[in-house]
Amino acid sequence: MFDNLNDKLEKAFKVLKGQGHITEINVAESLKDVRRALVDADVNFKIAKSFTERVKEKALGRDVLTAVSPGQLMVKVVHEELTELMGTTHEELDLKGSPAIVLVAGLQGSGKTTFSAKLANYLKGKKNKKVLLVACDVYRPAAIEQLNVLGEQIGVEVYTEPEVKDPVGIARRATGHAKTMGHQVVVVDTAGRLAIDEEMMNEIAGLKKALNPQETLFVVDAMTGQDAVNTAKAFNERLDYDGVVLTKLDGDTRGGAALTIRSVVDKPIKFVGIGEKADAIDVFHPRRMADRILGMGDIVSLVEKAQEQFDEEEARSLQKKLAKNQFNFNDFLSQLQQIKKMGNVKDLMGMIPGMGKAIKDVDLDDDAFKGIEAIIHSMTPEERENPAILNGSRRKRIAHGAGSNIQEVNKLVKQFDDTRKMMRMASKGGSGKMANMMRNLQGGVRR
Repeated sequence: MFDNLNDKLEKAFKVLKGQGHITEINVAESLKDVRRALVDADVNFKIAKSFTERVKEKALGRDVLTAVSPGQLMVKVVHEELTELMGTTHEELDLKGSPAIVLVAGLQGSGKTTFSAKLANYLKGKKNKKVLLVACDVYRPAAIEQLNVLGEQIGVEVYTEPEVKDPVGIARRATGHAKTMGHQVVVVDTAGRLAIDEEMMNEIAGLKKALNPQETLFVVDAMTGQDAVNTAKAFNERLDYDGVVLTKLDGDTRGGAALTIRSVVDKPIKFVGIGEKADAIDVFHPRRMADRILGMGDIVSLVEKAQEQFDEEEARSLQKKLAKNQFNFNDFLSQLQQIKKMGNVKDLMGMIPGMGKAIKDVDLDDDAFKGIEAIIHSMTPEERENPAILNGSRRKRIAHGAGSNIQEVNKLVKQFDDTRKMMRMASKGGSGKMANMMRNLQGGVRR
């Protein structure tokens, strides 16, 4: 995400490289490119102009320390202003009701139904809440069926009345059902249209008035850029919603919507959708997003994702194995599977500072580890437990079984040995080894 914006901002900062100090002339030249980068990212020109004026004022008002170059200072100031532009801090959902009601609104095709299920899955898994999904898109039978399918996949009950065309009545009865059954949160998926119209707005407004939800969330497709911002403004004028959800952010290389919605509607971005899977949803943190836009990575989010997937007891057991040099292919496979659960491999590696540029043109999709897994699955239990016995004839048999070749098997065995050494060094307190290990893994999936 934001690849184009990151590239253009980096070029803008190059103007100040090698400069001894900040001056009005070199700052003006750099900020001209920054403003152009923002406009190219589909940021409104007035917002881009105001942004660069604030950056200029801050940059010229600061002394450049001996240890900090003008270019570094400019990056710091731009980072501060990007964070401010997107909202400064993350704002949590209000779930104080009994049950708490979350009303989900947006245009048709924005990803409302998918987000509703993702939110339910997030609340169930991360917040330990009993959630009820409610299908109030009474005009599209496919939307009701989609919500039923998604609810079944994530293990969340879905309340539907397929023959009823009264969304307010459905929502009220669903809330009563939630109270009876002990649901703590009710997520209401509503109808949308291809464009804003009075009928849709009246319906959503009626639902909000009848339900008095703790949270009204507006869902918008990030890839529509300024159209997303304009739609967000129109909805807010009628609904006065509590927060924005940006879907399809993984496909947005420009970033205009993420950068400007907060300043236009004065409402926080609360979540972003980053894929189709049920867990492909991230809480929005302005500072971390500014880090990623400027190519600084997002190591905090990476660590949080790792903590969600890696079992503490398993980690202790692995550390003991590493200390005794007993790390084997079963452990290696287990670690790969844990990494896959964390999300898209390329996005994860992009969170490591300095790695974004290195993997920009590398093809790393969700199937990146399939070849490695096939080779390991072709090994006998004894071979996985004791990699030292993998002689030439065994490697040849493994390659045949995996539909691969012996060169790929040899490459994996070497990669495994290197990874085992790095992990052992890291377990003894070696610094910077995790980044090296990820680079090593990268080499194995670049096919």
